Amino acid sequence: MRIAFMGTPAFAAAALAALIEAGHDIACVYTQPPRPANRGKSITKSAVHDLADRHGLLVRTPERLKDLNESSAFAALDLDAAIVAAYGQILPRAILDAPRQGCINIHASLLPRWRGAAPIHRAIMAGDAETGITIMQMETGLDTGPMLISKICAIASDDTTGSLHDKLAYLGGGMIVEALARLDQLLVTIQPAEGITYAHKIDKAEARLDFSRPARDLERLIRAMQPAPGAWFEYGGERIKVIAAFALPAISEHMCGTIDEHFTIACSEHSSLRPTLVQRAGRAPVTTAELLRGFPIPVGIVLA
Repeated sequence: MRIAFMGTPAFAAAALAALIEAGHDIACVYTQPPRPANRGKSITKSAVHDLADRHGLLVRTPERLKDLNESSAFAALDLDAAIVAAYGQILPRAILDAPRQGCINIHASLLPRWRGAAPIHRAIMAGDAETGITIMQMETGLDTGPMLISKICAIASDDTTGSLHDKLAYLGGGMIVEALARLDQLLVTIQPAEGITYAHKIDKAEARLDFSRPARDLERLIRAMQPAPGAWFEYGGERIKVIAAFALPAISEHMCGTIDEHFTIACSEHSSLRPTLVQRAGRAPVTTAELLRGFPIPVGIVLA
């Protein structure tokens, strides 16, 4: 098929790689413009942009697709379909209607659960046992379009957003190739009205650990915020990231946030959290024992 691909991060790059390998005629790749990134704030191309460059594909990076010139240029590509994965822009009606088979989205959840920007983070934070990929026809609503195919992916008890992202990216790449191969035979299914949830964009303020919550919730939050933005607590004017931890029953009735001799932190609902891997700003991750040797935190301190 003659297609355009529209995506930006590594999740989308996995799908683009699968489409290239499948031999589709990729007329153009749309991605977000290069932006400052990393500590040096150097201008950096997206993962999709880098992959497209390596394969000699035409790349466009419009700031806005609503401009008449952009929609005209898109229509002139004469596409069978456009494949969209974590592109980062809302597609206007003129774009949605231009390809003969419409715009097809690779969404990282089992719709209608977790419509929106951060479905992987939210599934882990909620304690979901499974998630998946839905291939759907796009319409003007937020992830509201009819579904073409979906597949389940189990969420392991130790999955982070990073590890689950990689599983879903691989799954999505295979599924979009499968969907295009039998597009005319797929049964289009309207999303059910029940079970709708929204995966709102992650706010960095959510990453702060609140020890007045149950430890099971904080353990999920830590996994959901890994690798970015990273869950954290503050001590001595420093932010300490918690990369890994596990929940335990409370061993005492200490005030929430109190640290014991094993660096176990009292939480609500008779629970406690024991960090196992932590990181100070600008330093490598270390075990809690290694942290305390160079950055002592007294037993009995209450973390706010």
